[in-house]
Amino acid sequence: MLREMGFKVCFFVILSCLLLAPETTMAQELKRVSIVIEGARRVSETDENFVCATLDWWPHDKCNYEQCPWGYSSVINMDLTRPLLSKAVQAFKPLRIRIGGSLQDQVTYDVGNLKTPCRPFRKMNSGLFGFSKGCLHMKRWDELHSFLTANGAVVTFGLNALSGRHKLRGKAWGGAWDHVNTQDFINYTVSKGYAIDSWEFGNELSGSGVGASVSAELYGKDLIVLRDVINRVYKDSRLAKPKLVAPGGFYERPWYSKLLQISGPGVVDVVTHHMYNLGSGNDPALVKKILDPSFLSKVSETFKDVNQTIQEHGPWASPWVGESGGAYNSGGRHVSDTFIDSFWYLDQLGMSSRHNTKVYCRQTLVGGFYGLLEKNTFVPNPDYYSALLWHRLMGIGVLAVHTDGPPQLRVYAHCSKGRAGVTLLLINLSNQSDFTVSVSNGRKLVMNVESKKKKKSLLDTLKKPFSWIGSKAADGYLNREEYHLTPENRDLRSKTMILNGKPLKPTATGDIPSLEPVIRGVNSPVNVLPLSMAFIVLPNFDASACS
Repeated sequence: MLREMGFKVCFFVILSCLLLAPETTMAQELKRVSIVIEGARRVSETDENFVCATLDWWPHDKCNYEQCPWGYSSVINMDLTRPLLSKAVQAFKPLRIRIGGSLQDQVTYDVGNLKTPCRPFRKMNSGLFGFSKGCLHMKRWDELHSFLTANGAVVTFGLNALSGRHKLRGKAWGGAWDHVNTQDFINYTVSKGYAIDSWEFGNELSGSGVGASVSAELYGKDLIVLRDVINRVYKDSRLAKPKLVAPGGFYERPWYSKLLQISGPGVVDVVTHHMYNLGSGNDPALVKKILDPSFLSKVSETFKDVNQTIQEHGPWASPWVGESGGAYNSGGRHVSDTFIDSFWYLDQLGMSSRHNTKVYCRQTLVGGFYGLLEKNTFVPNPDYYSALLWHRLMGIGVLAVHTDGPPQLRVYAHCSKGRAGVTLLLINLSNQSDFTVSVSNGRKLVMNVESKKKKKSLLDTLKKPFSWIGSKAADGYLNREEYHLTPENRDLRSKTMILNGKPLKPTATGDIPSLEPVIRGVNSPVNVLPLSMAFIVLPNFDASACS
């Protein structure tokens, strides 16, 4: 009797432990997956500084859904003297920073013959986005540029494209753009010797617009004017002439096509579009969307269409994602600033780069819930480390990848940055499957060939199912690097990311922690845990496109 009771107690204890165990440990199963990387050609290339982050204009009283997550984190009020902020930017060597956002087209510059007093933004019901016009003092611009230069940032500055215009009806604005204040500001910038990588014209005025819209005809003509201004101001300057970037809005094919046709060759260097494919920040389905591979894949059509529109109507220009925060209206609380957001973010970086996107700007560096850094402390959120690892490991050459794995395993491959070989990004969206991955360069492999005989799996047909494929395997490269990312305490909404078992937090001296890989032998399998991500550096993968 006692033995039977003891058995029942043990049974219920075990059953209770299984029921209460974290989602990531339940029904875990091992699956074998093979990956073929086409190393002979690049499907596209990114810019050397593909990873980008934004600084916005929002005042501290910008609120959404009864929450005000901006604090003092904007272009006009952020404390630029904080050491951790500087170290976070310096770690990228360099980080591309785009200055811009919703209030960009209400900014005047306190220089030259400014016709109105230089006042800060204030709440105003009749104003765009509920705010009045604001002003950038040149003292603040000096401080801001000093900060950016000291920390090695590559700067894109968004200019006011509504200056001089008037509201017509609905969101539509008309009238000629008044370029005088902008020209005075660019003149001042050049006179101070401030290097600018690119000037961007307007924010979210394309197509139907967000707060306001401008027709493609007007926009295209004004870009010609701005190009002329840039050419004249930089004509005798020792500074490199910046690129002209536009329109920084949501993609609508007819509007974008018309813009390129009106402006014509030699005007716009970069075509930017914005991306908030997760929807509103208060959507209760945010987590579900992030972990749904079919949902994540839908937006690939937008990247493809933007690139195709440029190739057809403006092949002299390049596509950028000028702003993307996942969820709009400041991001999702306890989502955008936690580990789970990196599934969406890294997948976006991988997917966009496949479609020739040269730069991807994350909204924001600081500010809102989607900031890479906490707005008060500047302590990095998980996506900061995801961005830093991508920037350090993934080179400009994008390679095609084929896999027999399920859609929950997302796979991207690039030439490694600054060294030979290939780097893989593996994203495991499954909460049950632990994947063991083998990798090949696909030599002598015939794929998708119909046969009356029993079809072999991709794994069966791999000539060499391990990661050091190629003739260079004996060159002394006997190891590979792995960077495995998991959440602290297996909590997907943790604000602490774990790298190879170690929490990523600023050091006791206030420095960004080192991102150390684990070293594995090239013959050992690659394992990817459920609900985790991994960068795998294959130093001797034989990819001629990366030589």
